[in-house]
Parts: sequence; structure tokens; C-alpha cells
Amino acid sequence: MAIQPIETFEREYTIPAHLRHTADEPLSTKASTRLRQMLARPGIVVAPGVCDGLSARCALEAGFDCLYQSGAATTAAKLGMPDLAIATLPDFVQNATMITGLSYSTPLIADADTGFGGPAMVARTVQMYDRAGVAGLHIEDQVQTKRCGHLLGKQVVSTEDFVTRIRAAVQARDAIPGSDIVIIARTDSAQVLGMDEAIRRLQAAAAVGADVAFIEGVKTQELLEKTVKALYPTPVLVNVISGGLTPSFTTKEAERMGAKIIIFSLVSCVAAVHGIREAMSLLKKTGTDHTSARGMDPRKFFEVVGLDEVIEVDRRAGGTALSSI
Repeated sequence: MAIQPIETFEREYTIPAHLRHTADEPLSTKASTRLRQMLARPGIVVAPGVCDGLSARCALEAGFDCLYQSGAATTAAKLGMPDLAIATLPDFVQNATMITGLSYSTPLIADADTGFGGPAMVARTVQMYDRAGVAGLHIEDQVQTKRCGHLLGKQVVSTEDFVTRIRAAVQARDAIPGSDIVIIARTDSAQVLGMDEAIRRLQAAAAVGADVAFIEGVKTQELLEKTVKALYPTPVLVNVISGGLTPSFTTKEAERMGAKIIIFSLVSCVAAVHGIREAMSLLKKTGTDHTSARGMDPRKFFEVVGLDEVIEVDRRAGGTALSSI
């Protein structure tokens, strides 16, 4: 199937003025507005995957200015289960609320799976993510019994059903006073129906108001460049998972190919598995946690998760309980 230019799709959506931003604006303290401003500026937005408060703290400590909440990572960290449509909307929202609360102005892009149901449920998902402080969310075209996008055997809904999901998300966002949460259309159809159909689906999603396009499982540099060209001017997001369907593009490589956002979905979760396994193995063998601690005492650990900030809050308010700790 030949790729249809985006101009051939009937444009249903007119972008409201408050969703338009320019590169020279000062960055907002509102996370969703800030994400839109980052998209308007030169350069690629880099969002490491975080799965809990500890990984989010480490990402912020490293200096990242955007975070990503993966559905797979959330399901694994929160439930200890695989990414097979097991986690629920409340699971995702609760995790997102906790992460956004650590840094209100740092944008969090969050996986919203299929939107968790029909149009009414998609709308509710957008409302709850917006209330949680999420800056952007992506909704995909897999069936409700979905799986991780880098596993085999995926099934997708029709283009019409996918577009209905995206339209419902856009309309729900626009119905929330002052909301500018970024709506990202994700397709998993490349591995099922081919790249041309995947691009066509995202063109149709952009025509009904999707702000960003996301093809899961882009397998080569040439295909990513083709996607960027076909979707222009809609920004393209690429997801890199070590050992997954997409090559391990670096941030600079993805930027040269034209991608506007790059996410590393499992970077913190996979690192946690390796680190925890090593620590447990050492404890089992040696009977002590001294080696795995690497000199990190309790205070140093709590400093990672904001100890000094909390002490300062207490001090400024006139409290004395934390004056010596």
C-alpha cells in the first residue's frame, strides 16, 4: 500500500490558540505547557523511562528535563507482573500522580495503553491523567488484551476504531478548562500490517488532532526517516529498548533522523533488575549487605529521595522536629 500524504486526509481539527507555542517563549512551570514549548524548540526531547519514585528521583538527579512512565515498567514495578494488559487505569494514574508530585514542572509522558475501553473510557483516562499532572499521554491501536509492543503476536483494531480513540482523547482534553495535555497517537500495526499502513494510521490520527505520532517497533534508520518525512509537520516519537524491535539509536542519531522525542522505556527497570539481583546474590553468598551498599549509609540513601528538601520545608515553617537528623 502506497503512503497517502497527510494532506489527503480531511482535517477535522483546528488547533486552539492556547495549544500553539513558539521557540522563543520562556519555559512554563506548568508541565504540559512546558512539554509543548520543548516540542516547539530545536533539539530532541529525551525522556528516560521511570517506574517508581526512586527511579524518578535518580533521573531528576542526573539532570533529565522530561520523564517517561512506561506501562510495562509500571506493571512490573507496581505489580510484579508482565505487560499483558494486567495493570488497570487506577494503577497507572496512582503511579503518575506520585511521579509528577516529585517535580511539578518536569514533564511526564505516560503510557495510557488502549485508553482502557471505548470512547467514554478514553475520555475518562484523559481526564484522570490530566488531573494527575501528566504532561502527555499516548494511546495505541492494539486490542484491549494488549501486550508489550516489543513482544510477538500483537493484534490491532481497525483504523476507524483507532481514530475514534484519538478523537475521543482530543475532545476530552479540549473539554477540560485550560488543559493542554499532549495527545500522542501510537500505532503497533507496523509488525502486523506493515509500515505503510502504520504511517497511514498515524496520518489519520494527526488529522483528528493528535499532537505527536509514535510508531512502535521501527526496525531501521531508513524506516524512521521515512516515518518522519511522511508525518511532517507532526512530531515523531521513537521508543528505544535494548534488545527490542527498534535498533539502539542514540539520542543524537535519533535527532539526526528527525525524531522529536526519544524514550528509553525500560532503562530504569532493567537496571534495577541487574542491581537487585546482584545485591541479593551477594547477600545470599556472603551473609552481609556491606559490598552491595558501596558505602551508602541510610542518610545518603534518604538524600537521594529528597531528605534535605523535607528538612528545609520543616525549618522554613518553624518546625524543630527535623533540626537534628
